[in-house]
Amino acid sequence: MVFLVNKSVPIIQLGNPMLVQKAAWVDNIQDEHIQKLIGDLIFTVYQANSVGIAAPQVAESHRLFIVASRPNTRYPDAPEMKPTAMINPKIIAYSTEVIKGWEGCLSVPGIRGLVPRYQKIEIEYNDRNGKIQKQELTDFIARIFQHEYDHLEGKVFLDRVESTEELMTESEYQQRVLNNT
Repeated sequence: MVFLVNKSVPIIQLGNPMLVQKAAWVDNIQDEHIQKLIGDLIFTVYQANSVGIAAPQVAESHRLFIVASRPNTRYPDAPEMKPTAMINPKIIAYSTEVIKGWEGCLSVPGIRGLVPRYQKIEIEYNDRNGKIQKQELTDFIARIFQHEYDHLEGKVFLDRVESTEELMTESEYQQRVLNNT
């Protein structure tokens, strides 16, 4: 049996060409590299105090991301959920209701933006065992999915912000939005 030791992997930043490329389909989910990448992404998302991370953010062109919502310093009101690897994900349906919410990104450090996202989505993906999963996601979890899905399409949240007036620094966000001052 091979034991995979997970580690935090470097996160690429805005300006890296990998962030604007469409990620490649994962053909062999059981491939040792893909399985190790899943573990490394889960480890990295926790180390970075985040709620999600996509393979392109660590310079890996694979249609794979982790949704790992939990309260932390960046998202204190995030709901708790088990870290979930979503491979070759698709949005099957979405609500007509769109809600704006504040987002940040590990690849765009120090900036938050008010981003419109579907309030409810129906999704399909392969889990890390290759089994097809279908779910309905709402609110913050739906937002995380859509944010990470954008990374697979070569987009970052800044591509969705409607006005530069809906951007602020992380410190300003922490002070004005989280502390309501």
